[in-house]
Amino acid sequence: MKRRCPNPNCNSEPSRIPFGHYQDPKFKPIIRKGSFYRHRDRRFITKYLCKQCGKNFSASTFSEDYRQKKRDLNPIIVKQFASGTSQRRLAILLEVNPKTIVRKFRLMAARSRLEHETRLKELANAPIHELQFDDLETFEHTKCKPLSVALAVNKKTREILSFQVSRMPASGRLAKISRKKYGARKDERGLGWTRLFETLKPIVSHEACIESDQNPHYPRFLKRHLKTVRHIRHPGARGAITGQGELKKLVFDPLFALNHTCAMLRANLNRLFRRTWCTTKTLEGLIDHLSIYLRYHNTVLIRS
Repeated sequence: MKRRCPNPNCNSEPSRIPFGHYQDPKFKPIIRKGSFYRHRDRRFITKYLCKQCGKNFSASTFSEDYRQKKRDLNPIIVKQFASGTSQRRLAILLEVNPKTIVRKFRLMAARSRLEHETRLKELANAPIHELQFDDLETFEHTKCKPLSVALAVNKKTREILSFQVSRMPASGRLAKISRKKYGARKDERGLGWTRLFETLKPIVSHEACIESDQNPHYPRFLKRHLKTVRHIRHPGARGAITGQGELKKLVFDPLFALNHTCAMLRANLNRLFRRTWCTTKTLEGLIDHLSIYLRYHNTVLIRS
């Protein structure tokens, strides 16, 4: 593997090396200089020296886990966060400080978002022709503060294409209690749908077919952002006992790909369980958790 100096001001690149040295086949700007034993994963890591600037570095300098003491826990943490384990329980199981889990939770979420952006650029070269979208409802801290998760799914592969989390006012019997305790709550679902459709625009074909339920607001936002697509609306149905209430009591569910994905979200994210005491405390925490699950769902669960 070709090594390069991590010093941005170094002249070890072939184009910057003096002419005489570059022509000499024996001249090597970067040479090996011993190794060290990394106890955490029981590996010997090669060390290098740049002869141009005197910079010392190792084979792990350019790793995305550089300077992490517990890098071996990263894949385990991702799997557990996508398998219904809470942060506190994960700290107990792995016998680490809860602060370590929180830091890695945020780090894994940021990486997942970057990887998904790369995936969306790949999908732009092969636009999608069939997808489904709808909202999944949850809450932050209390049911008086509901949240809406706008979700778009590829109908054929059940790949999660994008999601947006938005605040919304409480309804029904909790509406009056919510206004009394926390004041008027803005409905930000329109902004969430706008961001969702703007994200989908580069990866959706102009002749695509988009399916959803009969929410009266959907057609207006679709015509605004995806004018040429065909929109099919299906009537709602009663939820079944199985599938966390997301699967429907129908012989044939036209929105099965979407509803099955929502059921998997309910089953694999502890903060989305039905009748759970492990609730979302902040909107940002829910976004991070969904980002981690989205990448694991698309790369592991639907491919296994």
